[in-house]
This record gives sequence, C-alpha cells and structure tokens, in this order.
Amino acid sequence: MPRGEITGYIDVAQVTLYAFWLFFAGLVFYLRREDRREGYPLENEAAGRLKAYDPVLIPTPKAFPLSSGHTMYAPRTDVAYETGIPAAKREPWPGAPYFRTDTSLQAGVGPGSWTPRHDEHDRTWDGHYRIVPLRVADTFVVHEAGPNPIGMSVLGADRNVAGTVTDLWVDRGESFVRYYEVELGAGGRRVLMPATFCSTSLFTKTVTTEALLAAQFADIPDHKDPDSVTLLEEERIMAYFGAGTLYATPARAEPLL
Repeated sequence: MPRGEITGYIDVAQVTLYAFWLFFAGLVFYLRREDRREGYPLENEAAGRLKAYDPVLIPTPKAFPLSSGHTMYAPRTDVAYETGIPAAKREPWPGAPYFRTDTSLQAGVGPGSWTPRHDEHDRTWDGHYRIVPLRVADTFVVHEAGPNPIGMSVLGADRNVAGTVTDLWVDRGESFVRYYEVELGAGGRRVLMPATFCSTSLFTKTVTTEALLAAQFADIPDHKDPDSVTLLEEERIMAYFGAGTLYATPARAEPLL
C-alpha cells in the first residue's frame, strides 16, 4: 500500500505544514509592510527630524490616481519636516505634551490641527460640485416635518447672538446637510458653520453651537466662492471649530472634566 513518502522520513503532510508556515510568515511580513504606507517614515521627536527610510520594512511607494486628476503616493519619501508650528514641548523627551505659543483659534494645533488638502472642489460622480447651498442644489428641500433652520438666530456658547442662518449647504453625494450658512450682522459677511458642531431647537427657534463664542464667529476662515467650498477651505473651517472646543475660553483648557 502506498505510504505517501517523499523520502524515508519526510511525508507529504509534513511538507504541506512547512509550506503553510512559510506562506503564513510571508503573509504577516507583507501585511506589516503594507501597514506602513501611512505615517512613515516616523518622526524622531527628540532629534526633531524624520527617521531614515527603511527599504526593507517600508514598502516602495504606490501610486493612487484620484478622481480630481491628481496622483498621490504612499508612503511618501519627500515629506518635509514641518517647522514654525506655534507650539512647544513642555519637556524634551518623546511623548511630552505640547503647549500653545499662539492663542489664536487658527493656530493649527491640538484639536485645531489641519492638513493641507488640495484647494479644489470635491465633486459628485457626474462632475458637479458636491457641497453647495440649497440655492444651487434646487432639487433638495427641507422636510416639512422637521425644523427649518433658515432664518433662525445663531447663538454661541455664551448664548449671545452671532448671526442668522441664511441657507443650508447640502452634500449632493450623501444627501444630507453639511454646513449652515451664517450671516454675521445685517448684510454682513457670510461664513459656514459645520452641522456637526451645532443643534437646532424647534421650541426656541435658534441654532446653538458650543464650540465658539459669538464674537469668535468673525474669524471663521473664508471660502472664496459664495456658492461652493474647496477641500482645503473645509479643512480650515472644521479645524477652527475643533480648536474652539478646547480653546474658546481659558477655562476649557484646564485639566478639569
């Protein structure tokens, strides 16, 4: 009767087991290399520069064509170490906390950090601007059963009036509201307030945000086109409101819950 041996002491089952071990080890190595496409090369906090590129543990750059026509590569080997950040470490060792050296909500540190995305518009599959006001996306309406924020007063965290909602900006790709357009004073400047940073009250007929004080609405980053917003402009606006959650008042930065 056949015994399935290759030699007198190695059989097919043993070879299969060794082959599986080699395959699994190679798979783990491959997946760990692919994990390093984002966030590498690492930053050496103590030395203040990027660590050397490791060609063995870090994969070669892979091209990712974007719908905008740009091509992004990951990992990137041409990343420049950022300097001039308005923050400093309290202690020299790695992992030490930072403190702000610029008290502006546009400083770009902590919850107000932002990344330099392309200053171009996000688009739908058919090439139209994705995030636009209702006056442009005329096929969208506010449901009659819910509160319509247009015309309501906007209150800051101090419960002072910051402005009035003049329009809603919708995401035509996902079919929901992204921003509230707020007019600061009669006939004044119009800014965007992310819908995720505010709440609408049906009873008081007001829109309230806890992220900013009323006076801080004046420094919300602009968007060039009154009827559209770019990826970079969105990044800056969201970062401004994020910074307000911790830095809007001195009391918020205290280590108290």
